[in-house]
Amino acid sequence: MLPISILAVIGIAVIVIDQWSKQYIQAHMLPGVSIPVIDGIFHITYVLNPGAAFGILENQRMFFIAIAVLMLVLTVYFFKHIPDNFRLMRLGLSLLAGGAIGNVIDRMQTGYVVDFFDFRIWPVFNVADIAIVTGVGCVIYTLVFLSFPTENQEKLR
Repeated sequence: MLPISILAVIGIAVIVIDQWSKQYIQAHMLPGVSIPVIDGIFHITYVLNPGAAFGILENQRMFFIAIAVLMLVLTVYFFKHIPDNFRLMRLGLSLLAGGAIGNVIDRMQTGYVVDFFDFRIWPVFNVADIAIVTGVGCVIYTLVFLSFPTENQEKLR
């Protein structure tokens, strides 16, 4: 079982790393500047994103803040109802919450999210986005593969 304190530390770590990385990018780059790490494959590109993934729903700041706050309230409320042995789901929700808070901080301060990981074949993203996607993946995996008792269930947890 992952104690709630460890899960809180994971969520806080996501927020701290996300905010630090965004502040570093803002302090050392100008929007639109791209630095090749592996030319043509991976760049650090400073992008100000006023929307969600792929830039959808641009300039819907209050909508995104409301959705994130609702998600966080529901996560905190339902967290105590998740069985202790569903560690992967608990971890996923901690990552998801940390990532959501990281992006909400940006939206509340400036109205946009700072993105900078650029793999050229995918929209530019940030640390919070990685945590959100990983967290959602953990939750979905738990719901699909671990929700019903099987003989291998204990091995997968």
